[in-house]
Amino acid sequence: MRPHKIMNQKKIAYLGLFAAVAIIFGYVESLIPFFAGIPGIKLGLANLAVLFILEKYTWKEASVVSIVRIFVIGFLFGNLFSILYSLAGAALSLTVMTIMKKKSGFSILGISVAGGVSHNVGQLIVAAIIVENTSLLYYAPALLISGVVTGLIIGMLTREVLRRIRL
Repeated sequence: MRPHKIMNQKKIAYLGLFAAVAIIFGYVESLIPFFAGIPGIKLGLANLAVLFILEKYTWKEASVVSIVRIFVIGFLFGNLFSILYSLAGAALSLTVMTIMKKKSGFSILGISVAGGVSHNVGQLIVAAIIVENTSLLYYAPALLISGVVTGLIIGMLTREVLRRIRL
């Protein structure tokens, strides 16, 4: 086999592996009862796999892993609305993280925090559009704070995984 073909096969295998890890993390997270008084707040463990792939490859591969995980988790543990909210949050989050990654000086923690915050903003915007009511924006401060906290946690976990796994 040619080296290029072997590299593509290896990359596809890693993407499949990390999509599976993201799905497992999503499942585990669905088992953990978490109520912070605000609907939709969760740690976002599945985003660890997406952030890892974004660091190791490109936004295209991270998008594939993210979309696969959203649809599988959504169909198994959610519904059409959860898929829609997740897609909106993931699209904005991945866009923001990609832009930040291209700019020098941002650490994995900063990129992850920006991703967590923008994910919540994307979901909040879609929710306000769907229910046709801007009063949902009152949740914004709590969601922004949770985005920072969960972004820091996922960023620290991703940084540790990056240290330990060499692709």
